[in-house]
Amino acid sequence: MKTFVQQWLAPVCLVLVLWACQKDRITESSNALLQTSVDTLHFDTVFTTTGSITQTIKIFNDNKEGIRINAIRLAGGALSPFKININGYKGPQVTDLEVRGKDSAYIFVTVSINPTTGNLPFIVRDSIEITYNGNRKYVQLDALGQNAHFLRNKEITGHETWDSELPYVILGRLTVDTNATLTINKGCKIYMHADAPFIVHGTLQVNGEKWDSTRVLFMGDRLDEPYRYYPGSFPGLIFTDVSKNNRLTYTTIRNAYQGITVVAPSSTSTPKVVLEETIIDNAYDAGILAVNSSIRAQNLLISNCGKNMVLARGGNYQFTHCTVAAYSNTYLQRKEPLVSVSNHSNTPNPPADLNAVFRNCIFWGEGGGLVKDEIAVIKNGNTAFNVVFDHVLWPMSANPANTTVRNASNQDPLFDTINTSERRYNFRLKEESPALDKGMAAGVNNDLDGHTRTTSTPDLGAYEKQ
Repeated sequence: MKTFVQQWLAPVCLVLVLWACQKDRITESSNALLQTSVDTLHFDTVFTTTGSITQTIKIFNDNKEGIRINAIRLAGGALSPFKININGYKGPQVTDLEVRGKDSAYIFVTVSINPTTGNLPFIVRDSIEITYNGNRKYVQLDALGQNAHFLRNKEITGHETWDSELPYVILGRLTVDTNATLTINKGCKIYMHADAPFIVHGTLQVNGEKWDSTRVLFMGDRLDEPYRYYPGSFPGLIFTDVSKNNRLTYTTIRNAYQGITVVAPSSTSTPKVVLEETIIDNAYDAGILAVNSSIRAQNLLISNCGKNMVLARGGNYQFTHCTVAAYSNTYLQRKEPLVSVSNHSNTPNPPADLNAVFRNCIFWGEGGGLVKDEIAVIKNGNTAFNVVFDHVLWPMSANPANTTVRNASNQDPLFDTINTSERRYNFRLKEESPALDKGMAAGVNNDLDGHTRTTSTPDLGAYEKQ
C-alpha cells in the first residue's frame, strides 16, 4: 500500500515539472511585454577622461513564459560614450538573450566623456534599444560632462595661480613645495580623488568671495549619488611643520577625512593658518586637527564631522564668531565631543604651552546622544595654560576645568533648519534664537555670508541675523 507521502509526492513533482517547463517555454507573442526598471538613466557630473560609476537597468519578464530578446544594443554603437554589459556579455550589442518567465536580466552601464573645447558642463546622450517579438523598447541615457585640469602627483615648485576657467581634478596628490606659493582665486573648484591629499609645505592663499559661485570649493571628485555625500572622500588639506603664511578666505572644504590638519608652530609673526569665512563640513574624522600649531579664525563653520575640532599638544589659537555644530546622520554617528583642547598628545613629546580663546561662538550637538559634555579641556603638567570661552552658547551643565569662562549660556541656538533624514542643514539663526545680540564687540564687521554685523552687540556664531 502506498504511504501518504508517496500518494502526494507524484502530483507535487508533476506540478513542479509543468511549472518549470512553462518558465522554459518561449513565447513569440507580441502581447508578452518586457518592462525596465527605468525609462531614462541619468549620470551626474562626470569629469572628462575619468569615467563614471556603474549603474544598472533591470529588465523584467513578468510573463509565465520565457521571451527571447533579439537584440539589446546601444544606438550609438562602438562610438558611444556609454558602455553596456548584459548579464556578463559585453556590448555595444548582445543578441539572442533568453529571459525566463518571472525572471529578469541586467544591463550594466558606464560612461566616459572625451574632452571638448567648452568650459561649461555639457550633456551627452544615447539610448539602449531592446527588440523582441516584433516590439521595440528604448531606455534613454544622459550624462552631464565637465572638462577640467587633471593634475596627477603635481608638485608646485614656484609661484602658481589657479583661476576658475575650469575645475581642477587632483589625482595621486598635490604638493606645494617649501618656499612655493599657490594662489587660488575666486570661484575655483578643486576635486580631490580618494588617494589625493593636498599637502602644503610652502604657502597657500585662497581668495574666494562671498557668493556661492565665487567661493572656493575643495571636495571629493565623486559627484554622483550617493558618493557626493560620503565623508572621507579624500584625505584633506595638510599644512606641514615648514608651511607658513597660509590664508583661506570664503572657502568650503567638504567630505574630507580630516578637513584641515596643521602641525608645528608658525615660523613667522603671523599664525600658520588664517581662516576667514570658511566652512568645513562632513569630515569623517576631525574638521580641524591642530598639533602644537597656530590658527586664527573668524566666521568659521565646522559642521557634522566625526570630531569637529581637536587642538592637541598646545599651540596658539583664536576663534571668533564661529559655529561648531554636529548631528548624527546616515554616515556618521557622533561619539566624540565637539571640541577637544589639550596641552599634550598621545606621543612621547612633553606637554607644550597652550593659549586658546573662543569668543562669540556657538557650540551645539543634538541632545540625547553618546556625548555627555561637548567641550573637553585637558591639562597635563605645568606648562603655560590659558583657555578662555568668552560670550559663548554651549550644551554644558558646568564649566570645563582649567578654563576661564565669561557669559556662557546653555540654550538651544535654534538653527534655521536641521533635517538629518534629508541632509538639509542651515545653521543661520531663527528670529527667536537666544544667540541674537548676545555677543561682544570683537572687531569682526561682517559674517560668514558677507553681511554686515552689528558691531556693538553682534549675534553669536558665524551668522548675523539679517
